Amino acid sequence: MIKNMNIIDEYKKYFPEFSKDRPLKSIQEKAINNIIEDGNTLCIMPTGGGKSLVYWLAGCILSGITIVVSPLKALIDEQVEKLKALNISAVAIHGDISAKKQMELLKNIANKLVTPKFIFVSPERLATDGFFEYCIKQRQKEVRLFVIDEVHCVSQWGLSFRPFYRDITAFIDYVFDAKPKILALTATLNPREVDDILAEFDIKRENIIKDQTLMRSEIQLSIFKFDKEDRKENQLWQLLKVHGKEKILVYVYRKYNNRGVEELSILANQKGFKSMPFHGDMSSVQRSEIIEKFKNDEVNIVFATNAFGMGIDIPDIRTVIHFMIPESIEQYYQEIGRAARDGKPANAYLLYSDKNIKIKGSSFIDNSFPCRDKLIEVYNKYFADKEIASIPYFDDEALQMCLQYFVKCGAIDIIAKGFAELVPMRNVKSPQLRKIIDSTKIKSLVAASKKTNTNIVEVINLVYHCLVSGEAEADKLDKRIIARVNSKKLTDEQLSTIESIIVERKTYRHGLLDFFVQKIEITSSSNELHQEIGKYLGVDKDKLNLIYSTERGDKVRSKSEVIIANLLFNHGINYEYERPLKIGSIVIRPDFTIMTSDNKTYYWEHLGMLNLEKYDDDWINKLKLYDLYYAGHLIITYESTGLSDSVLEHIDKLKHL
Repeated sequence: MIKNMNIIDEYKKYFPEFSKDRPLKSIQEKAINNIIEDGNTLCIMPTGGGKSLVYWLAGCILSGITIVVSPLKALIDEQVEKLKALNISAVAIHGDISAKKQMELLKNIANKLVTPKFIFVSPERLATDGFFEYCIKQRQKEVRLFVIDEVHCVSQWGLSFRPFYRDITAFIDYVFDAKPKILALTATLNPREVDDILAEFDIKRENIIKDQTLMRSEIQLSIFKFDKEDRKENQLWQLLKVHGKEKILVYVYRKYNNRGVEELSILANQKGFKSMPFHGDMSSVQRSEIIEKFKNDEVNIVFATNAFGMGIDIPDIRTVIHFMIPESIEQYYQEIGRAARDGKPANAYLLYSDKNIKIKGSSFIDNSFPCRDKLIEVYNKYFADKEIASIPYFDDEALQMCLQYFVKCGAIDIIAKGFAELVPMRNVKSPQLRKIIDSTKIKSLVAASKKTNTNIVEVINLVYHCLVSGEAEADKLDKRIIARVNSKKLTDEQLSTIESIIVERKTYRHGLLDFFVQKIEITSSSNELHQEIGKYLGVDKDKLNLIYSTERGDKVRSKSEVIIANLLFNHGINYEYERPLKIGSIVIRPDFTIMTSDNKTYYWEHLGMLNLEKYDDDWINKLKLYDLYYAGHLIITYESTGLSDSVLEHIDKLKHL
């Protein structure tokens, strides 16, 4: 175990050029220390807060291989490119890479011909690709860190729930005899989701590292409620005119039909704007092209569903408009977080009506769950009257919607990740595998297993062993989930179990929507809404007023403190903002704690509210403590037009101490 490591020194060691322009934030340092010294960690940092650097550096320090589970191909590719540019070896495994290249890469990894520092993969790949699982198992001892990015997708209670995120632990349990450290990362989590994730990944509550600057107060929040949709649309066009020269992201959620992303984009272009639609029915290539055009200012407005979300890093989006109401506080805050990733001011507008709220509940929440007839239809198609089923999960959206419920009610058990047919195999040198392949004319995995009376998991592992060892060849294998079927048909009891699960989840999600509506309707200002959201996300009460951003990326309480922090930063003075200082049984928080090069510590207090009775009394008591315990180590500045000059004088003295 690595102890007492200087994380800043390690940062400079592994990223010498990168670190010159990007100082490590205290929350990043804390998270890295925690994963190295204390093990499994949940790190909650705001969008654009530097989560990637946490696992980059932690993975390098721990050495060996780091596996990163990420939800989007675009995000995976972006991370691989960034690491390669920094001379850090990284590989991606996803569907846009040819099956032949994937198989060759995985064989080389298994045979230790290739040892990337980072392997990026989607949760769906972990849950369906048995060859990937087999190859990683061959290198299990070298995997030191397992990262789950956008970990909120794990929680069955969240809008972004992706069922295969729940299978990550099964992958870890199967592959690793001694488990690697786990780092879970996200920007927003509500309390119920936190509990879900702690339990799923065996993370202790004291190992939650939460950035107390989760609030995105640099984004001005404006809420508009309308009684008619025509008035709402008129407001949209007005806002596009007002912000016409900026990068603008408009969330609509509806792909087609009246006032969907496609129609609104056409209307916008007819009105003289440069816009494009963006939604999940587009290919990954199409979406990548739109993102590039948006980045390069070929278009400055994108009308999008929530497919435009996690992993899309465009720093200079200045305006986010919600043309329909989001489902929850979490969704709203994640989506406005697409703006101002460069730390500069931005605007977010929410345009909604009572009709939108009603449609969000009925058409979006309720319709995201399968009905009884759909459950029966899908079960009969894939599982009825079978003992073992080979499931083409990615070929059927209805199957994707229903599968988790069949598992939960006990109708099926997932027993393996395999393939449908043995026919892609060639140059088979293993007599055992040749016998299995020749046992059936149709060459199906399930049939061969039955014919030879060989456990299907043993057959799958034999195929993978032969491919890795060179005893057989194949350019690709399709990906199937292999399930043991426990019920010839869905029973009334099983359907009732599924329906009770669905009712509970529906009720919870409707509650999230109701809660969000309540918050936007009772708040009267941007800061008040930010603070209400901060409370909900678990920001400490005394941190809710940290709303001003510094050049270093900290949040402070006043514009005067921004001036002080920026001057300290620009003159290379090492400081911490509001670091607790314990004096006996009393804890105070100096505005700035200064650490000089000769290991002396000074405390900087800025007095910005003198002549208010309580403020004056608190300051007098604090001053007594400084005089008693830290005489000669206190720096004081006062609110004045000459603040910058005063700060510079103190900085000059600090440099000559």
